[in-house]
Amino acid sequence: MSKIYMDNAATTPMDEEVVNEVANLMRNCFGNPSSIHALGREARTHIEKSRKKIAEFLHCSPAEIFFTSGGTEADNMAIRCAVEDLGVKRVITSTIEHHAVTHTVEDLWHRNKIRIQFVEVNSKGQLNLSHLETLLKEDDSPALVSLMHANNEIGTMIDLVEVGTLCKKYNAYFHSDTVQTMGHYPINLKEIPVDFITCSAHKFHGPKGIGFLYIHSNVKIKPLVTGGSQERNMRAGTENIYGIIGLSKAMEVAYRDLTAHQEHIRGIKNHMIQKLKEEIPGVEFNGDISDNSLYTVLNVKFPSTPDSEMFLMKLDILGICASGGSACSSGSNVGSHVLAGIKCAGERPSIRFSFSKYNTKEEVDKVVSVLKGMFEPQIV
Repeated sequence: MSKIYMDNAATTPMDEEVVNEVANLMRNCFGNPSSIHALGREARTHIEKSRKKIAEFLHCSPAEIFFTSGGTEADNMAIRCAVEDLGVKRVITSTIEHHAVTHTVEDLWHRNKIRIQFVEVNSKGQLNLSHLETLLKEDDSPALVSLMHANNEIGTMIDLVEVGTLCKKYNAYFHSDTVQTMGHYPINLKEIPVDFITCSAHKFHGPKGIGFLYIHSNVKIKPLVTGGSQERNMRAGTENIYGIIGLSKAMEVAYRDLTAHQEHIRGIKNHMIQKLKEEIPGVEFNGDISDNSLYTVLNVKFPSTPDSEMFLMKLDILGICASGGSACSSGSNVGSHVLAGIKCAGERPSIRFSFSKYNTKEEVDKVVSVLKGMFEPQIV
């Protein structure tokens, strides 16, 4: 049975151009980038060319890009080093952030390093900016605001310029997890007042195990990982040269074809919204589904059934790859903290479908047909 893959927010298939670029380098370049001989210098050249290319896409300095193992390490580095090196005493975040942020902040709180304050979000996951400003101005202790650009489960987005400007007004540091938007939206760091943003290549058809942290040149922190002088003494360990090359190539392809991919994927999402409304009575959507939301993600709340907990497994058996998002808590299934954070009722199953440039409207039609068959006899 052929599979229909609609879990691209979890990971994307590697682009063939990226595969070829990485494979060619693996065959022809094996030197350690820290070695001073010719093969080492060759490897170093590839890394620095990649860094420069990424910086050009983001309109920043190559010296502000630090390669990591992915978004989780980058989030940890930004948050933990802000606390250790910048004197941050409180972190302002939300209850619907990625666990790379929430678990890191909670760990620091348990260690009595910080206080945590949560910005209010509404039923769609949209930020209450007035509440954020209240939190910023009620306390003059050094603060880090950590709010993701786009939510990975429900697709709700924030305005980076608006939030960043507010943070600067009250002298707070601003970190944004941009893992879901990097490679999917233009990001001009000359125009965004942000101190840290993060990237993970496998979210836009690059390899797994590679990402980066952008650190504004005015921000001075110490390394999270020590033991070597790599990344200009900011991240020890032999660089993942093949991952770095794959990341820069994936970003090149993403931004080269950005407009076409945006139009195609947004069309896929809107088509699925319309088909679900037509074919499955009672279907609803979690989060923001307007054109201002993340166009790669659609979180769907389906009618309840006696075996709602088996919903994802049934989809998998029927050849559809998606991910769960139920806010209910049953046994070991603790559900989605994001849906719980927006107070989404948990009696009905919620499924996240997420799309890439490789999905088609024909796939959407097949998925909706399968879903209709699952619910038609027992819609309540």
